[in-house]
This record gives sequence, C-alpha cells and structure tokens, in this order.
Amino acid sequence: MATYELEDFTTESRKVLEDLGDPGKLKQCLQNAKKDEKLLSLSEHYDILDKIVLYADEKYRVRLHIFGDEYFDRPHNHRWSYSSKILSGSYRHTIYSLDHEIDAPETEHLVPVLIRQEKVGDFYTLHHSQYHSVTADPGTVTLIYRGPAKTDRFRVMDRTTQEAWWQYGASIESQEEKENKRMSRERFDLLVKKLERVGIIC
Repeated sequence: MATYELEDFTTESRKVLEDLGDPGKLKQCLQNAKKDEKLLSLSEHYDILDKIVLYADEKYRVRLHIFGDEYFDRPHNHRWSYSSKILSGSYRHTIYSLDHEIDAPETEHLVPVLIRQEKVGDFYTLHHSQYHSVTADPGTVTLIYRGPAKTDRFRVMDRTTQEAWWQYGASIESQEEKENKRMSRERFDLLVKKLERVGIIC
C-alpha cells in the first residue's frame, strides 16, 4: 500500500469508525450482526480477546475488539493495514523498527521506536508491514477497520523465548481450527450485555 493509498485509507476509515462509534448505531450494528449467519461465523472468541465482525465484504471488515483483563500480545505485523478507534479503556502500544531489512525477522532485529498509551477517543492507522505489540488495561474495547489482505501470512515474535514464526489467514486454517475459535450466540449475547453495562451501546 503506497503512502497516498494509506492516507486515503486513513481518511475513509476514520469516517466509518467515527460514525459507528455512536452508541445507538453501534447497537444496531450488533443486532444486525447477530442475525447475519456470515458475520456471526466470522466472529471469534479467544481466552483473552473477542472479535465481533460488524461488516465484511471481499476486501474490508469492521470489527469490535473486546479485550480480556489480562490481554497482551507478542510483537507482530499484519496481513492487512488497519485503523483503530478506542471506545473504552486504554492500552500500551509499542511500535518497532527493524535494524535492517530481512524477510523473516527474529526478535533480535526489533528496536522499539515509539511507546504510547492509546486512550478513549484515540484513532490511528497502521501499515500492514509495521511491527507492534499491545498490552491492554481491563475494560478496553476498540473498533477496527481492516483493509484488503496484502499477503497470506504474518510474523509473530516472542521476546521472552526468542522464538519467531509465521501465522496464516483463515483460508489456510483447518475446519477444526475455525470451529475452536468460532463465537457462540451465548457468548455474543454476554458481550452485548457487557457493552451495555459500560455504556458503549445504549
């Protein structure tokens, strides 16, 4: 994605996320997502993170990320560029550079270049090639606007174990892997009630 394309993507995604940040509109999107079998099948539940898909076509997706109380991730990049708007809570966001160009970087190549606290109302766009990591405070919820996939894999690195590996998109996952992370309707309803309690939807 060229610089001018990323700028256009930022402008477009900001409008979408600002609009969806309205509690009434967001609640309507959640109600629609629950009725849509495709969107529900794309929504995912992990031990420390839930992803509700509000919109999806061949290129773009809009997701609601609801972070668990102990959420943190390892340094990684993405298969797609994305924009994020913080609806509640906050997280420590670390951006890394690589000390030299390499196709399959290891942890030793990572250099932190920016550490900031993303808080309610903050918005940013991240290029798919950029490495970063997040440590979220309890109660953090974000809206994500995901762009077209630019590659079929992304790199993950563990700075504690010094391991690094590739992860792949859903098209390469087994049916069992997909089923294991698929969100149930019961989980969906539980998350909606949680969002109502904290005032993100009304």
